[in-house]
Amino acid sequence: VQLVESGGGLVHPGGSLRLSCAASGFHFSSYISNWYRQAPGKEREWVARISSIGSSTNYADSVKGRFIISRDNGKNTVSLQMNSLKPEDTAVYFCNANNYWGQGTQVTVSS
Repeated sequence: VQLVESGGGLVHPGGSLRLSCAASGFHFSSYISNWYRQAPGKEREWVARISSIGSSTNYADSVKGRFIISRDNGKNTVSLQMNSLKPEDTAVYFCNANNYWGQGTQVTVSS
């Protein structure tokens, strides 16, 4: 079983990034997928959720209107489009499905 995130990096405030998570080793399309993040010195926090078939999404208030979660079950991937990024979005971002976690990808928002 593997979840592998990619797409992190350094971006200026107001910029955008798109994170992706590739799943393997389990029936990905049967499970809700989530994105979480963990900033230095803080607990891991939930960011967004998408239903197994992608028909329903939910967002933390802190990212609502700026982030969009999507999935492609044909490719076993879940993505997070992050727009209007703020310094407080700086964190390691993790994908989660079926109680499995990826290793995380670093997002740094700084001028």
